[in-house]
Amino acid sequence: MRSSQVVVVTGASAGVGRATALQFARQGAKVALLARDKTRLQSAQAEIQAAGGQALIIALDVADAAQVEAAAAQVEQELGAIDVWVNNAMVTIITPVHDLQADEVRRVTEVTYLGTVHGTLAALKRMRERNRGVIVQVGSALAYRAIPLQSAYCAAKFAVRGFTDSLRTELLHQKSAVRITMVQLPAHNTPQFDWARHRMPARPRPVAPVFRPEVAARAITWAAQGHRREVWLGFSAVKAIVGTLLAPALADRLAASAWDGQMDQSAPAPDPHRADNLFRTVVGNQGVEGRFGDEAKATSWQFRATQHRAVLGAMVLGVAALAALVWM
Repeated sequence: MRSSQVVVVTGASAGVGRATALQFARQGAKVALLARDKTRLQSAQAEIQAAGGQALIIALDVADAAQVEAAAAQVEQELGAIDVWVNNAMVTIITPVHDLQADEVRRVTEVTYLGTVHGTLAALKRMRERNRGVIVQVGSALAYRAIPLQSAYCAAKFAVRGFTDSLRTELLHQKSAVRITMVQLPAHNTPQFDWARHRMPARPRPVAPVFRPEVAARAITWAAQGHRREVWLGFSAVKAIVGTLLAPALADRLAASAWDGQMDQSAPAPDPHRADNLFRTVVGNQGVEGRFGDEAKATSWQFRATQHRAVLGAMVLGVAALAALVWM
């Protein structure tokens, strides 16, 4: 990465988005952090500046297209031409479909799907003029394999994948040098599970195995510099995606176990009056990590393998050729 790159990260005040912004800054990029909560943005900005990086913060709601467009203009005015735009902002509600309210589904869609669309349009408007730039959509294994209790979120991630695939074909048709990629994540240890709206008898938790947000940040920054159509992170994500593509009915039955897997029975019963971040931010300076640090994995061997798949492929072919010679 050249040190003068300008990177925009949405949902950058906590969790994966914050970890990603920090990772880009450590690599020398000038980073614009977009999210709703100004206090958390200021905290993330201070962390980047303490590490010697440069960060611009803009408090906004990605569900508002005009705010996102204005933010893109401000970034280019203050930091320079945008090289990388990372769409990461999301909200969710964890509850069965029969308990959902229409306004809750609309809000998840407006932030998680339309927020991605708004960011993509703002980035594309500028990148197409220069015929360069990268848009990274932060997806999920749930963009392929839907699970119980998160229907609104799964639907939004499915929509992001469809939108991204369509745009990719248009860029190919136009012979554009602008690139778009999607990173499909497994579960991560973020504050999401402490502030997401839910109506469950136990506190929500990510479906195991769980990774540290820095693992996602490394995958996202790597995807922004490479040329992969998609990047799958973690063997659990690979199993969910490939299993759904090959045996969807069986995958449905296996996914049903995620009902219990999303409830933390070891935690105290949830407060029915607790604040959540669906429609407004939650007070507090939540950072990168959530409460599952003891079990969160710090690396993914699957991701390391996918980074070097050409070398591994050559090694496998070499071993196969050697074995063939031995047995001749």
